[in-house]
Amino acid sequence: MKTVYSGSCLCGAVTYEVDHIEPYMAHCHCSMCRKFHGAAFATYGEAKAEDFRWTSGENKLKSYFAPNGTTRRFCEQCGSSMTFEPANSDHQLVEFSLGTLDTAIEQRPDAHIYTSYKADWSSICDGLKRYPEERTD
Repeated sequence: MKTVYSGSCLCGAVTYEVDHIEPYMAHCHCSMCRKFHGAAFATYGEAKAEDFRWTSGENKLKSYFAPNGTTRRFCEQCGSSMTFEPANSDHQLVEFSLGTLDTAIEQRPDAHIYTSYKADWSSICDGLKRYPEERTD
């Protein structure tokens, strides 16, 4: 039986489903992710666009268009960070905040990215691969 993963924002106004989560998952330490999530890093998963769908509240999403060309979408009611889109996106993948998943997953993050910008008060102690900038493999 195929698992359909579901997720939502903090207030529940925005919900989504994912049919298949791609293998790359990373903890991003860039300053924009840290500020957007209010945490030492943000953790994102990826799904092919055809495997990701909003099930409610898509009209409640707002977008922040950053100076570097990235787009971050969040719930207008509770502020939950929902998706990230890189500047060079071809719209084939959706990067979504793993913290918004309501369904358990077996996959685990495999890397830390943009570690050259990590918070000085945070330590990386898990042994995952580290990239000072974006993932290179």
